Amino acid sequence: MEDKIFDLLMYCVPTIITGGIAYFFFRDHMTNEDKRRRYLLHKDAQKEALPIRLQAYERLSLFLERMAPSKLLIRVSPTSSDKDDYERLLIMSIEQEFDHNLSQQIYMSDQCWNIIIAAKNTTIQFVRKAGLSEKVTSADKLREVILTEMMEQESPSATALSFIKKEVSDFLNT
Repeated sequence: MEDKIFDLLMYCVPTIITGGIAYFFFRDHMTNEDKRRRYLLHKDAQKEALPIRLQAYERLSLFLERMAPSKLLIRVSPTSSDKDDYERLLIMSIEQEFDHNLSQQIYMSDQCWNIIIAAKNTTIQFVRKAGLSEKVTSADKLREVILTEMMEQESPSATALSFIKKEVSDFLNT
């Protein structure tokens, strides 16, 4: 009887070892296959999302270019000589342009979006500050003051645009 139990154990031990090795091999194989499938799905999703994401960066770059005071003043002409009306018109133009591109934020990092918002708000504050100047008495004088002061410093749009370029470059190189 002991010989039969010993023989049975001699057959079972290799079977158990072989089964254990097969189990671990197939478990690792299935894990690797799952990772490979996920990678391929992620890669396909990235391939489809890349043009949309780049388009969002392009649209916000265009927004920043249009919002730059030098270009904004050329594009938005005063309708009267009243400086307050012109100031409101400039700010309204910036806000409308921003609202038009609001949905693009889902395609970029929070940091980039916050920089774009800061550039918009800084530009609006700059226009308001220029409107409060003692030198400004008309819409044309407001334009002149804004352009003069913008020549002395880099526009917030330029700063945000350089950040967008860096982020797109980093995104494409990963």
